[in-house]
Amino acid sequence: MEELFKIYKVDNQEALRIQNQKNEPHNHNFEELVIGISGQIEHFIDFDSEIYDAPFVSFVSKGKIHRVVPLLKDGRCDFWVLRFKSEFIPETTFNLYAYYHKSATLQFPANRSFTRLDQLCVMIYEEMQQENPELSVVRELLNSLFTMIEVERKKQQLDSNLVYKNQDTTFKNFLSILEENFRRPEGVNYYAEKLFMSARNLNAITQNILQQSVSEIIETRKLIEAKNLLISTDKSISEIGYEIGYTDKAYFASVFKKKSGQTATEFREEMRKLVS
Repeated sequence: MEELFKIYKVDNQEALRIQNQKNEPHNHNFEELVIGISGQIEHFIDFDSEIYDAPFVSFVSKGKIHRVVPLLKDGRCDFWVLRFKSEFIPETTFNLYAYYHKSATLQFPANRSFTRLDQLCVMIYEEMQQENPELSVVRELLNSLFTMIEVERKKQQLDSNLVYKNQDTTFKNFLSILEENFRRPEGVNYYAEKLFMSARNLNAITQNILQQSVSEIIETRKLIEAKNLLISTDKSISEIGYEIGYTDKAYFASVFKKKSGQTATEFREEMRKLVS
């Protein structure tokens, strides 16, 4: 996906088309949120397959191996699909990894709360249909969407007395500390010490949850912020690198190109064309 953000509908016809085409487990370079209004979803993720009835929300983080098959129920299928690059809402995306890494799909009661999710999707869709959609408006609506989903997730945890495992709690604490410190030139040991554990044990937890090392996650968070600054400011590449903890301009440029597949300048030019 080249765009920062896109939204579309899956109706009966599109559901049948997807069912009849080759659909192997895969990953992608964007985040994906599916809001199921009617029908069912067959979701293969984390090497397990389940079928969920609407209403539901399903979040798939970038890089996750998965397969989604929309299914008709009572002759109907109606989904919203929202796709966005992680830098579109960087302050939210990392929290989503923590919340959804083991439960990609959350079923909702058919109540006012879910109806409001549908209404927010309609507002986002209508904005994206404008000749020059205002992405700042879309970003705020998307953040509101995730806030409402998080409220429901917390209610369901409370109702079912769901207790996070120690690894989940440690991982969330790591992400919280990372959010406050990722601009510093600190490595794995810094975060491990903050969590009163060894770097080896922290790496074991992040590998289990995200299949990434602590260093990779730190680097990913830095690059999300770099991309955000490249889009939203006129700061030089060197200034941006220094701001997120890279004291060596050449090293920052090398890491950016390796992870993004293009230079920081190329990324900035491409994104500005998309949002202009």
